[in-house]
Amino acid sequence: MALLDIRLLGARVLRERAAPVTEITEETRRLVRDMFDTMYDAEGIGLAAPQVGIPERILVVDVTEEDESRHAHALVNPVITSFSRDTEKSAEGCLSIPGIEETVSRPARVTVEALSPDGEPVHIEAAGLLARALQHEVDHLDGVLFIDRVSPLKRGILLRKWRKLRADR
Repeated sequence: MALLDIRLLGARVLRERAAPVTEITEETRRLVRDMFDTMYDAEGIGLAAPQVGIPERILVVDVTEEDESRHAHALVNPVITSFSRDTEKSAEGCLSIPGIEETVSRPARVTVEALSPDGEPVHIEAAGLLARALQHEVDHLDGVLFIDRVSPLKRGILLRKWRKLRADR
């Protein structure tokens, strides 16, 4: 088990579009295992490779829905192929911006196409928390943070709070 360093707001890699994975190797599978370990250690439900300093299109999620169904996925080169028109608002936080949380509106359902760490095609039709987590993590692969999904006024408030939290450490 290897725990990776989670990059925090301000790290350049969090604002860059991650590169597609051109070849899935044993190193890719090791990264996925380490990302799961890191996510669990940080008590998160999702983690994208840029959050651990790797600018590649890889993410992991592990969510338990209200009905107690559990969904754990490791995705390579994920693409959201469809979004529902209806949206849901819910609080989001981020391992790269600890201590900050805000309500974000996102499509209620998504369809995702990707590869597994073994190179097999993956098709996910997601709703609820899984849909939200997948959108949040794919955003990371595109250099987008959840604070970019709120109004400029709220974003300013969140950034001031973040700076205060960092200064108090």
